[in-house]
Formats: sequence, C-alpha cells, structure tokens
Amino acid sequence: MLASVVFVPSAPLLVPALAGPRALDTEPVRAATLVAGADLADAATRWFAIGATDGPSPGEVGESGTFARFGVDVAVSLASSESPASRAGGYLPLSMLVAGWLRAEVGADTVTPVLVAPDADPDECARVGADLSRKVDDDADRLGVLVVGDGAISLSPRAPGGGLRESAVELQRGIDGAIATGDTLALAALRPDVCAVEGVGGRAAWQVAAAMCADRPMTTELRYADAPFGVGYVVAVWTPR
Repeated sequence: MLASVVFVPSAPLLVPALAGPRALDTEPVRAATLVAGADLADAATRWFAIGATDGPSPGEVGESGTFARFGVDVAVSLASSESPASRAGGYLPLSMLVAGWLRAEVGADTVTPVLVAPDADPDECARVGADLSRKVDDDADRLGVLVVGDGAISLSPRAPGGGLRESAVELQRGIDGAIATGDTLALAALRPDVCAVEGVGGRAAWQVAAAMCADRPMTTELRYADAPFGVGYVVAVWTPR
C-alpha cells in the first residue's frame, strides 16, 4: 500500500559534514529535505528508494556505504539494524548514499533500492516503475517511496555545467512544474538526449516514479525548487488521495 512519495536531490552537500560550516546556501534545501523525509517516515517506516546508478550498471551494491569518495568518510546504512561502521567499506551509488543518510536522520527502518541506469530509456523506466507499482500494491504494509535525483547543471553563471544556459533554465522550469503538480505525463515525456545535454541526473528516476504513479490520483506539494549551486534541486511530496 503506497503511503507517500517524496522527491529529494541527489546532492552530497545535503550532508553537513560534506558541506562544511561556511556552506550556508545548503541550509534551505537541507531543511526542506529533512522535513519531507520526516513526513515520509511518519507515513511509512519501510521505504523504496528510486535512484540512478553511478554508471551504466548497478555493480555490487550492498546495504551500507560511505561518502568517503566525496571527501568525508560519513558511513550510512539502508537498514536501522545494521551499524554503518560495520560495513563502511561497502559500496552504494550516490543516490542510495543520500537515501541511507536521510533514512537515519529521520528514523525510518529500511530502504530497498530501486536502481536504474542514468541513461535508461523511457520504456525501461516505465517497466521498472510498473513493476514497483505492483510490488507496492501487493504489500499489506504502508510503504514510502523516496525519489532521489538532480536537475540541470547550468542554471547560474558559476554552474558546474559551464555557466548559465537558457535551454537548461527552460528545461528545469518544466521539470519543477511537473513535479510540483504531479504531471506524470510530462515527466514520462522528458527526452533522454535533451536531459543528457543539460546534465539532468534525475531523469530516469523521475520517469520510474511517473510510471509507478501514473494511475494514482495524488495531492502534491512543492517544498523547494531552486539552484543554489547552479544545479536544479527539487523537494516535493505526493500523497495518494
């Protein structure tokens, strides 16, 4: 039974130890993420987390991992019963590191990864989403779904994608609007080639979520949509009606 769907960024800078004390621009998106995560934990303590792999295939994915490759050895786990320190040498893609960090911060019990290659085509994303929809519906427990992904990377003059591009701004505006309103058709219609040009890392995860929610009436709430570092970050909550 689907309890809630929450969209958050796939950003290492959500973790205070990685952002550092001077990164004040991270505070609004971190706060929005933590509040939305807490709402998801209140709705369901078991989560599925939809996110992209770090490459074309999942590889060996464990239950624990660390942010060490992003600069600070912050260990996280996808299950509350496992000590992160006990498997700090394990591997999780960035999207699942964020999911594991958020799980611990808000007190959820478990996260089950739903991984998709960042370049997966829309048909594959739709298949994964339909399969996840069946799993959620077949489970008698209340389940939460966390969707982890970033938007375009050229949204400010100092953006990592090489500076400000109006094409990226226009694309991000459409993405923000689709997530804000629960427009699954618009998310499903995102073109992989266009998103790749603008560095949109969350496209595949959002299309999986769109397929999962395609036939579900939702009440939607946009909690955050901005680009503090020139990258599009969105936090939103979809609640089944």
